[in-house]
Amino acid sequence: MKIPIVAIIGQPNVGKSTLFNRLIGSRKAIVHDEPGVTRDRHYSTSEWNGINFVLIDTGGYVPDSDDEIETAVREQSQIAMEEADILLYVVDVQMGITVLDLALTKILRKTKRPILLTINKVDTAEKESLDSEFYKMGFTNMISISALGGRNIGDYLDAVINLLPKEKLKVENPDTIKLAIIGRPNVGKSSFVNTLCGKQRSIVSAIPGTTRDSIDSNIKFKEHDLTLIDTAGLVKKKRLKSSVEFYSSLRTIRSVEECNVAIVLLDVTEELESQNLHIVELAAEQNKGIVIAVNKWDLIKKDSYTLVEFEKSLKERLRKYNHIPIIFISAKNNQRVLKTIELAIQVYAETNKRISTSQLNLKLIADIQSHPPSTKTGRDVKLNYVTQTKTNNPLFIFFATEPESISTSYKNYLENRIRHHFGFEGVQISLLFKKKRK
Repeated sequence: MKIPIVAIIGQPNVGKSTLFNRLIGSRKAIVHDEPGVTRDRHYSTSEWNGINFVLIDTGGYVPDSDDEIETAVREQSQIAMEEADILLYVVDVQMGITVLDLALTKILRKTKRPILLTINKVDTAEKESLDSEFYKMGFTNMISISALGGRNIGDYLDAVINLLPKEKLKVENPDTIKLAIIGRPNVGKSSFVNTLCGKQRSIVSAIPGTTRDSIDSNIKFKEHDLTLIDTAGLVKKKRLKSSVEFYSSLRTIRSVEECNVAIVLLDVTEELESQNLHIVELAAEQNKGIVIAVNKWDLIKKDSYTLVEFEKSLKERLRKYNHIPIIFISAKNNQRVLKTIELAIQVYAETNKRISTSQLNLKLIADIQSHPPSTKTGRDVKLNYVTQTKTNNPLFIFFATEPESISTSYKNYLENRIRHHFGFEGVQISLLFKKKRK
C-alpha cells in the first residue's frame, strides 16, 4: 500500500517532539549516535494495527516572525503541511488558547487537510475539564492526550488511522515488484527510467535536482509487472539549499519504504563519498533488497582490468554491505540497463527465499564444528541448532548454551557462511541467538 504522510504542527513548546517520539516508540528518531553516516531523524515510520505511515516532526510555528531561524522553521512547516495527508495540530492544555494558536488555526484551515486537534499535557483525568475551552476552536476531530506519559495514546492512534485517506490504505497487486531508483542528484536516475519506459517519463536535465517528486512508471518486463519509482536526488543535510530539497529527500525516503528493491545509482566519474554510502545505508536500514548500478560507464577509458579494479575498490568501501551486487551501466546508451532490472528481480526473489531447517543445519553445523566460537571467559559455547523463521529480511535463529557470549566477529562469520552456502545476494539478513532449550 502507499505510505501516507502525517505532519505534527504547532507553536513552540507544546510537546510536538515528545509526541513524535511517543508515536514512533524511540527517542533515537531525533538523536541518533550509531556509527556511520548520521541520518536526519525528523521523520520516521510509525505503525498502528498493521498500517504504516511516515511521521514528520516540525519546529515550532511562529506566524509573521522576521527572525531568520523562525522563518526557516516556518517554511519547512508549511511544506510539511503541503506534503502531508493529515495534520496533527498540537496545543498545550496548560497554556490554553493563545494568540499564536488562533493565527495558526487560520493557516491550517487553508490547507484543506484533515486536522486532528491534539490537546497535549492532559496528564490526569482531573485535567480533562480544562480541554473544554478548545471546543470553541471549531475542530470536528479533537482528543486530549499526554505525549509524555502516554495517556490516551491508543485511542489517539485509532483517530489518526481513521483520518488517513482510504485510497492509500488499499493493498496493491502483491505480484507487482516495486523498484525505487535512488541516488545523488544528477547521477542519471531519470535517464535510467526513461530508457526503460521508452519515452520521456521524467524530465532529464544536466541541472542537479530537476526531479522534485517521486514519479511512478508501470511497465511489463518479461512475465513481471514492475513499478519504477524515479526519485529526487538525496543530498547531505548541510548542503540542502532550500526547504523544498529537504522534503524532496523526505519523498525519496518514503519511496524507499514502499519499494521491494532499491536500485542505487552511482556516477562512475565521481569519487565514492560518504553520501553514497548513506544512500546504501538508508535502503539497508529499511531491509530492502539492493542493487548498485554504476552509471556513465561509457565516459571511462577502459582496459581489460578496469571493471575488476572498480568493483574491487567499491566492495572495499562498502564493507559490511559488500554482498550487494554491482553492475556497470550507461543509461544514456542503454548499456546493461535491462540486465540491471533482471538483477533487481533476482534480488527480489532472494528476499523471499526460505532455507529448510535440515539444509541449514547440514551446512552450518559443519562450519561451526570446524571453527567453533571462542569467548573472552574461555568457557565453551555450543551452537546446537539453527532455523530460519521469516523471509523479507530473512531471520535466522541460533540456539546456544551461552548466546550472550557470542562475539560480533563470530556472528559476522556465521552470516558470511550463510551467504556462502545459500546466496542472499543484495539482501539484508538478521541473526538472533537464543538460549538452548532444555
